[in-house]
Amino acid sequence: MRFLIQRVNKAKVEVDGETVGSIGKGFLVLIGISGTDNTAVADKMIKKLTGLRIFEDENGKTNLDLKAVGGQLLLISQFTLYADCRRGNRPSFTDAGAPDKAEQLYHYIIEGCRREIEVVEEGRFGAEMKVSLVNNGPFTVFLDSAEICH
Repeated sequence: MRFLIQRVNKAKVEVDGETVGSIGKGFLVLIGISGTDNTAVADKMIKKLTGLRIFEDENGKTNLDLKAVGGQLLLISQFTLYADCRRGNRPSFTDAGAPDKAEQLYHYIIEGCRREIEVVEEGRFGAEMKVSLVNNGPFTVFLDSAEICH
């Protein structure tokens, strides 16, 4: 499982010209799910995500997590985080999870985050989405379950 986390001042996702998710200060998280991921992996990733201290405290140190700043989450499925570009110029996505399993885990992650964070918005799984954001920093972090869970 991979999370690409961007600290934002605001972000939104549109499907067919309609805004389906929108947040203020918080994290825009692109979520990639592999064929070997499961709920145990998701639980560890959710814990790491919601506890990530990348907001500045009164001394300008990145020491505060989402809860401490009243931050929000916008969670977007993104199978392309499992692009394999080692051979040729056309990425392979064979490591990405099968859509039905990935969608179940994506919704599991959303519900897990909602137990921790007050405002959690989401994209639409499998849809063509337009994502816009104002990155704060910019500050971008990549979490990979291969490093977090093992």
